[in-house]
Amino acid sequence: MADPPGCCRPCATCLLCLYSCQWITAKKEKRKDLRTTKCDCSWFLFLFCVFLFTLVWLYFAIIILNDFHNFNEFIFKQRKLWLDWSLVLLIATSVLITYSAVLLVLALCLQLCGQPLKLHWLHKTLLILIALVVAAAFTGLGIKWAEEWRSASISLQATGPFLHIGIVGGMTLLAWPLASFIYRTHNTGVKVFLLLVYCTAMIILYLSPLRISSPCIMEVNQLPPKPALFGHRGAPMLAPENTLMSLHKAVDCDVQVFETDVMVSADGVPFLMHDEELTRTTNVQAVFPERAALNSTAFNWTDLQQLDAGSWFLERRPFHTVQSLSAGDRYQATKQRIPSLEQALEAAKQNNISVMFDLRPENHSDYQSFVNATLEVILQSGIPLQQVLWLPDGFREQVKQQAPGVQQVYGRKRLQNEKEPLLHVNLPYQDMSSEEIRQYRQDNISVNLYVVNQPWLFSVLWCSGVSSVTTNACQVLKEMKHPIWLLPSSTYLMIWIVVDCTSFLAILWAFLLMK
Repeated sequence: MADPPGCCRPCATCLLCLYSCQWITAKKEKRKDLRTTKCDCSWFLFLFCVFLFTLVWLYFAIIILNDFHNFNEFIFKQRKLWLDWSLVLLIATSVLITYSAVLLVLALCLQLCGQPLKLHWLHKTLLILIALVVAAAFTGLGIKWAEEWRSASISLQATGPFLHIGIVGGMTLLAWPLASFIYRTHNTGVKVFLLLVYCTAMIILYLSPLRISSPCIMEVNQLPPKPALFGHRGAPMLAPENTLMSLHKAVDCDVQVFETDVMVSADGVPFLMHDEELTRTTNVQAVFPERAALNSTAFNWTDLQQLDAGSWFLERRPFHTVQSLSAGDRYQATKQRIPSLEQALEAAKQNNISVMFDLRPENHSDYQSFVNATLEVILQSGIPLQQVLWLPDGFREQVKQQAPGVQQVYGRKRLQNEKEPLLHVNLPYQDMSSEEIRQYRQDNISVNLYVVNQPWLFSVLWCSGVSSVTTNACQVLKEMKHPIWLLPSSTYLMIWIVVDCTSFLAILWAFLLMK
């Protein structure tokens, strides 16, 4: 078989070398009469499926970056090992997708050059391993982190229109090697099967925008106001979490609410701390090594004040932003101590921002005394009670009686025939659909969703009309003046028609040209 125009013999030989791991010249191939067998076609199909499988995993990996800090914290809690596992995930996924993509490109080029698709056994083994690794990753995701499936569903509201364009483009390019293969094969059944599958796939793709739903497909004048920002433990990308420095950095980001977690010391002093143990965010292992594994509430306030609550931030670098901190910020971080709730309320009052908090641990035997101690600090602080947002469900009625001005925030959706209507809800962003957000907004119920770090997610929730979001990345979301993209329905319809028509004409050209 002669090389097709535009495919020189040295190029074909190099392609064969890389794909088949054999240095076979075209003349030798003719002598051996090597042809692409059904088995070779099956391996090409497997290669194509592995590439798509890995590509889908890459999409998931990018989506779950919004929540990956939670995974890092989980691993630290289990293994006492801190590492930014998102880098490991992205590097490993990039290697897998690059390898399968290179093999796929080689196979398509070989097909266009009229060369046999003799995949080497080493490549076959590695492809099987890749498929198993990605399958294991998806399985683990489904078992340990099932809510990320809902995150992926939400992400399609942001990426759906662009995925449609990309997939249509990719399938259109596939028409060239497909046409080449169809015209070269003599098996009528294979020809009919491939054409039916390809045509069916393209028809589905052309009509898929009918099923694409995105809140950001709207007229510009219908865009809701930008959601308010709640600083998740302050501004944890710019300062050690749950410290006064973090609170002040959050104020610089124009947050309206400082979201934090409160625990009560053994001698009754409420203080800011998220974890039940002190090991992740303090140097307790150096100061009190024999007590490091104890619950945070087992320490008295004097002991807690001896701990360094900032140096860990520079040593472990929980976010990539740490390396860009100024020398002054680095020095300030090393001076941070665990703040009391009283200190936090005073800082919030001075900066005119609200404070929203959980009271932990909810299952503690002395939880009612924790509530009493916390209420006492709030009432004595002098902060306007409307600036305090109360999240804990335990003893909520007592809080309403003793501090009626405190805003009650509920971590659940409203119930049917509820006696007292909800005014504020605080939920994971995966738990509310765009339709529910719009309905709550119409009913004047304030909806805060957490934790929202990526601009694409913030854009979707903005278009949906959410009231506020809790975020680690207040410095990023602060700079967003509008959603990443916003398309009027008429513009989107025009893009859809142009893309599909262009693709259809390109496919016709490919089949006519290859003939």
